[in-house]
Amino acid sequence: MRIGLVTDGGYPYANGESGPWCDRLVRGLHDHEFDVYALSRSARQERSGLVDPPPQVHRVHTAPLWAPVDDGGAYGRRERRRFAEHLGRLALAVCDERADTDERAGGFAAGLYGLAELAREHGGLYAALRSETALRVLESACRAPGARRSVRDAAVADHLAFAHELERALRPLSLDWYDTEEGGLGSVDVCHATSAGPAALPGLLAKRFFGVPLLVTEYGVRLRAHYLGTDGGREEPRSAPLRALLAAFHGALAAEVYRAASLVTPGNAHARRWQQRCGADRAKLRTVHPGMEAERFIEVGEGDDTGDRDTLVWVGVIEPAKDLETLLHAFARIREERPQTRLRIVGGPAGTGEGPAYLAHCRTLAAQLFPDEATGAYAVGENPVSFEEAGGPESAELADAYAGAGIVVLSSAVEGFPVSLVEAMFCGRATVSTDVGAVVEVIGGTGLVVPAHNPKAFADACLGLLGDDGRRRRLGAAAHSRALELFTISQNVTAFRAAYLEIVSHTPVRRVAQAVGAGGAPLPFAAAAEVYVPVRWATEAPGDRREAVGAGAAAGAGGRDV
Repeated sequence: MRIGLVTDGGYPYANGESGPWCDRLVRGLHDHEFDVYALSRSARQERSGLVDPPPQVHRVHTAPLWAPVDDGGAYGRRERRRFAEHLGRLALAVCDERADTDERAGGFAAGLYGLAELAREHGGLYAALRSETALRVLESACRAPGARRSVRDAAVADHLAFAHELERALRPLSLDWYDTEEGGLGSVDVCHATSAGPAALPGLLAKRFFGVPLLVTEYGVRLRAHYLGTDGGREEPRSAPLRALLAAFHGALAAEVYRAASLVTPGNAHARRWQQRCGADRAKLRTVHPGMEAERFIEVGEGDDTGDRDTLVWVGVIEPAKDLETLLHAFARIREERPQTRLRIVGGPAGTGEGPAYLAHCRTLAAQLFPDEATGAYAVGENPVSFEEAGGPESAELADAYAGAGIVVLSSAVEGFPVSLVEAMFCGRATVSTDVGAVVEVIGGTGLVVPAHNPKAFADACLGLLGDDGRRRRLGAAAHSRALELFTISQNVTAFRAAYLEIVSHTPVRRVAQAVGAGGAPLPFAAAAEVYVPVRWATEAPGDRREAVGAGAAAGAGGRDV
């Protein structure tokens, strides 16, 4: 089976956020072929280079989302009229508050695919989306009857900024990735997108114009980041109308992606709930937990050492969402009853945003709550809270940090998938964590969970485990077994293999020629048998039937092959 894997800021770039699980997926499915289509987010990411892909990756195509690419084209009068019509439909769907959900979704889809057809026939959208025509269309949509109250006060600067963001998000419409004759996305068996944002746009076009089924995987819901204002680590302030426009656009895009996808695979129940609220059909959802490289942690969990019962360990990226203030205040309560207890905070600050300042704040708070203590008149004082850099001399490996823990703690106020808890579970350690994100789903009764922002409840839970060695061991053993069952690479790869087969088995045959080998000999078993099921799909909606288009790649913004 041939898979088109579309990534946004991830694999196969060396510092891509989705790199590890994509690499494990590709290497694990060695009986499939992969073509990778990668959108990069920054010049720094491009400079980091690409990882060396395994042999089953036949092609790697890359294109930047961070740099404007002027295709040099100019639309004539007829094309400008078509552009204004399609952009108007999309903008009205984004701004309109009165229309029902189906009507807005239909208008957004009509505008989006209309712009895609225009880009495919007459070149890219760079100049058009930065033109005065685009600004007039956006301003008219914001002033139209029934427009959302939050966008009515948008100023010219907001329209300019929204047009800039829109041009950036819609760049995949102008790429040359869709040629069937050159082995583009139009010729793959399944298109697999790693998010419902811009990474899914190539998949939408492959489905629209060539009938390629789409699978969408989200381990972190990008739409949630847009709503929270944390997308891309941007530091420049945005006005309220601009935030409302961007949130509405990305919400409409995600809804269209979920509607068009054959399957959607969230990484946890927290992401699944977000997807359902944004329009994903429950029947299309299949939860696939991320697989983790666990050997070094499993060795700790299968050993006899249960760690230092008087040591609490926190592991993660230090940022305000982790709410280390709650942890430090809870630790002060713990020290009142068990003064021999120590707290190790292992990790570094987030590379952008408030991370460094927040680390300095936490160090200051720890120094205030726990003045350096000395055991005698001539001894040097020592603080019971230590801040250690992951991989530094005090904590050479994360596995060593977990191995020295009696309890692993997590005090986050906001959390997606808690990787540190899963690592602690592989290590067979009991955990105390806050009830946020996917924590309860991950822990599943093998650890203690308390409300967020509650130092007393957090301290009481830790004290209960610190005083009961038998309970700590039982919870640690149960956590180890649960992690082995749900969060290994093998279960992740097996789940995606089943998802690919399910999609292909429900997709009409699109091949017109039999596969041949290098010498021209036919390959009768080159595709799975499910591909050739000779039935008429009764569940196919008339609006979903798309006539396969031959060659005719979108001209314009230059994707490049590596």
